[in-house]
Amino acid sequence: MIRQHETLGGAHFAFTDRWGGVSAAPYEQLNLGGAVGDDPGAVGANRELAAKSLALDPARVVWMNQVHGREVAVVEGPWADGEIPAVDAIVTGRRGPVLAVLTADCVPVLLADPAAGIVAAAHAGRPGLVAGVVPAAVEAMIALGAEPSGIHARTGPAVCGRCYEVPAAMRDEVAAAVPEAWSETSWSTPAVDVTAGVHAQLAALGVVDRQRSAVCTLESDDHYSYRRDRTTGRLAGYVWLD
Repeated sequence: MIRQHETLGGAHFAFTDRWGGVSAAPYEQLNLGGAVGDDPGAVGANRELAAKSLALDPARVVWMNQVHGREVAVVEGPWADGEIPAVDAIVTGRRGPVLAVLTADCVPVLLADPAAGIVAAAHAGRPGLVAGVVPAAVEAMIALGAEPSGIHARTGPAVCGRCYEVPAAMRDEVAAAVPEAWSETSWSTPAVDVTAGVHAQLAALGVVDRQRSAVCTLESDDHYSYRRDRTTGRLAGYVWLD
């Protein structure tokens, strides 16, 4: 269910694992993704279970239609018309909404400036890293009044740089944009470390408090991994303010 939950100055950061839900194989058990082929009723039940385990109203959770881009939406609450736009980061300056990001190898990025009352959630895969979705999210927070030095960043379970094998040309392309993402697998082939790239981008923007999960989704049976299983569920990261 909830593998990690941290409270810091009135800001909450939480990440799920794959257990404690009602989805059948291959999505077992706590699949929170609504676009992966799972039964919609099971996904809805899982989202309610996850929210209630955090003492949250499921109706407060704001989801995204993630497309591996850099578009950011500033929100005041859940989408009123039911249409979820294609964005990979959401930001709010309100204390009601709970911002959620779905992943299964990509990096879930949770950001909060409790003093300014601003939080953000971003979905950073390899394309989003290169496109700059995390800097775009931080810029949107700053536009609302956040201070980079006051932002706390938490990145959740993701495929690690020792497992994320890519062609050499792809590694070169990513490293040209974010040199810190250059990596090599444990079997000595080209790789990309998206989490390292995200943290380098945050550091360059002046975000000092940054923490990353030690979990590699590809290596962990407790987490979903698209690269490992292809047809699988999605984990969630949540960020909100008291």
